Amino acid sequence: MKRIVGAALFGLGVLLVVAAVGLPLYVAPVVGQLPYDLKRSESVAEAADAEFLQIKAGAANVERGGLRSTVEVVPQPKTTDEKMTGDLKGKAVVWDVFQSVRRVDNNEIISEYSTELAIDRVSGAAAKWDPAWLDDGTGQPANYAGQVYKFPFGTEKKDYPVYDREIRKTVPAQFKEVTEVRGVKAYRFEQTVPEAQLVVAESSLKVLLARFAPGATTARLMYTNTRTFWVEPVTGSYVDVRDQPRKVLVPDVGAPTVLLNADFRYNEATVISSADRAAENASSIQLVRLWGPITLGVLGLLAIVGGMLLALRGSGKPVTAAEQAAAEPIEEERGGSHRADRDGEDTAADSTEQTVPDQRSAAERSATL
Repeated sequence: MKRIVGAALFGLGVLLVVAAVGLPLYVAPVVGQLPYDLKRSESVAEAADAEFLQIKAGAANVERGGLRSTVEVVPQPKTTDEKMTGDLKGKAVVWDVFQSVRRVDNNEIISEYSTELAIDRVSGAAAKWDPAWLDDGTGQPANYAGQVYKFPFGTEKKDYPVYDREIRKTVPAQFKEVTEVRGVKAYRFEQTVPEAQLVVAESSLKVLLARFAPGATTARLMYTNTRTFWVEPVTGSYVDVRDQPRKVLVPDVGAPTVLLNADFRYNEATVISSADRAAENASSIQLVRLWGPITLGVLGLLAIVGGMLLALRGSGKPVTAAEQAAAEPIEEERGGSHRADRDGEDTAADSTEQTVPDQRSAAERSATL
């Protein structure tokens, strides 16, 4: 019975060890990438007391007040299945993204854009995909590259190229520190976009010059930005974001005019939901990559050792009752024979002693007496 239990325990241990090895090799890569059926998500950032340009009925004015930026990510599993072919098949997913910036006081729209792009499932960076498009009213090609809406799974303490939509190229986001956001471990990165000239449609430029620099014939729209990203490193997800854009109209004649000066930051509800979601996903990935293999490996080794010990203890041949009964008379016979030999030796000694004649003379015997 011990041998049977030991063999079963040994086999179970082997299976557990195999599972411990298989989890990080085969299951972890599947968990540590963007799924095809990812749920849509929404993030909201707010800027208090911002300066911003608002054009209504063809009239441009710089207003001051609160702004709310809403970004909605809508994964497209059907488009992914149909259009992610060749080198992108199984490696990238298609996302549609919509952003709107509205006034907090009256909900009037200030700016908006929409886009469709391919995202690498592991690195989170934009994948090279010709059908990608970006509609923000400028008519410029997207030229997507680098990190766009998330960082890689397994984010490292190093700089990453992060895409800036306004200038259509990447600017490094530098790693600064390890910190926490609502109890969730996060890496903080900072990106400083140097001053650059933006493309402005001719029709829009005429409206701006007529309002802010009537004596000018042309102008440049200069842009700069400072962004801060708080990234959960296991998933590469944002748990908090700060965005500080600034746009200035610089005419060839007249004084510059600030068209945008805002300090956006995730609102509390977005930070809470982002942190909770990132922590949950990170725990699932860590379970498969680390804690699951360790636990299964330890249990497997214990089962293997325990099974071997049980099998060895149960390997001796048991003595039957018939064999034991047959052995008892032999022992008794052997014991009686030994006693008879000893008794015979004693009797023989006595007999020898009695029959040996006394060789001494009569005088010696008398002296002895």
